[in-house]
Amino acid sequence: MTTDQDWRLRADLGAPYSSGALDQLLRRVRGSDVVKEIDSVVPHDVVITHDGEFLFAYAADEAALSAARSAIENVLRQDNVNPSIIVSHWDDDLDEWRQTDPPLSGDAERVADAARRNAEAVETRTMVASAGKEIRAEFEQSMVNWAQELGLGYEVIEHPHMLTTQVAFTVTGPKRKIDEFAQGLRAEEIATLRTEQTVMMSPL
Repeated sequence: MTTDQDWRLRADLGAPYSSGALDQLLRRVRGSDVVKEIDSVVPHDVVITHDGEFLFAYAADEAALSAARSAIENVLRQDNVNPSIIVSHWDDDLDEWRQTDPPLSGDAERVADAARRNAEAVETRTMVASAGKEIRAEFEQSMVNWAQELGLGYEVIEHPHMLTTQVAFTVTGPKRKIDEFAQGLRAEEIATLRTEQTVMMSPL
């Protein structure tokens, strides 16, 4: 999937294929004349794949995805399979797929709206990570760059110790962005400590 394939179709093929039979069917859909027939009538840049549970199609625009949907439904109908299909569009601001067809309504719509409001709520959070003294500056700069890329306000506070330095990052911004920063911080901390350990154990 390329960055411009921001329209997605997800097809649930139904109860008859909800267990082990689903994998067999999806292998047949991917590797037999069924997929060849689908590919022959949809735009060449539409990607058709699966995750072991659902059939997916990704496209750069809604028209291409609609063509893929028609082809997929026509082919599966030959096997008496009537898939349940959801179409979504990638929301760059929220970093998530937003369902467009069928449109959300009732409780589902209210839950989605509440989740979006919660994700956009501005908050301030302080997180502490440890970094070896030898590569502390590189670690700190990496996280500062990440905060800037996410558009977060930030403050860095150091607490030196004998062999490591604890670095506290106080960041302010939308909750979803802070969550993303926190995930990056933990991954960077683990990678940094591993690098530091490798350097210390090196005979050179």
